[in-house]
Amino acid sequence: MTDHEVLDDAAYARILQARLSEPRSLRRALAERPRRALLPPDQRLVVLAADHTARGMVAADSDPLAAADRRGLLSRLLIGLENPLVDGVMASADILEELALLGALDHRLAIGTMNRGGIIGAAWELDDRLTAYDADHVAECGLDGGKMLLRLEMTDAGVARTIELAARLTTALADQALMAMIEPLPYRKDDTGRAVLDTSEHGLVRAVGIASGLGSSSAHTWLKIPATANPALVAAATTCPILLLGGDAGAAWEAVFDRWRQALTVPNVRGLVPGRALLYPSTMTPREAVGRATDLVHGPQSEGAR
Repeated sequence: MTDHEVLDDAAYARILQARLSEPRSLRRALAERPRRALLPPDQRLVVLAADHTARGMVAADSDPLAAADRRGLLSRLLIGLENPLVDGVMASADILEELALLGALDHRLAIGTMNRGGIIGAAWELDDRLTAYDADHVAECGLDGGKMLLRLEMTDAGVARTIELAARLTTALADQALMAMIEPLPYRKDDTGRAVLDTSEHGLVRAVGIASGLGSSSAHTWLKIPATANPALVAAATTCPILLLGGDAGAAWEAVFDRWRQALTVPNVRGLVPGRALLYPSTMTPREAVGRATDLVHGPQSEGAR
């Protein structure tokens, strides 16, 4: 099935025309969509992540522009949302509004990404400023929560501002009883001064502890972290519920899936929030990848079960 078959010309034209003749309909569609409770009966979640383009990340696998085509990205999200066990989408306002205009977020969660100022590859990448939703607009737009990225590197002064921002946002979301989804990741600088992910479990354990302590209340804090070889060790650093990210799995998709399976046995690991791993899988279709992920989290269920 091609992108044009999933998101046909008429539906795509509706988005384009709305931006010209009725721009308020985009935000209204999101704010007035039929809502649902945060958690389903099994208290586990599968949320599709689609906020990467908002900080300039458009590559997937071997294609440097895989996610750059908006119609293609929307089509893959629509394919994922065909599965009734997908709980929602985490994205920037443009993508959430476009999906809402198409009716694809009815009775689904919508999580708004918040700090996208850390453009990938930029000299200021770790000084990750608020450039998308703030907490007030998360509430006003009828969203179910806000997500923030927190990359921790000990030599970059911009990280302190990012920590302070994440703490303020966590407090503001908690004050409105909205999910604060924090993605804490340990980073280091390579020989060229570029920020790169620190894949050590020790570093991730420290980052999880720091993220758990942010804000004036942790009552609505959820963490988004990678699945490691020893997920119980990392999850033991917090009582906050955890969702697992996927990253750009590339040819290692099966290894990512195996780590998800292992990590989901840990009590406070409550689901997945993958993006490119499901939307741009290298070894199967997005529909197949999403189906495997929802079966892993929610168990094989009929559409009527939810």
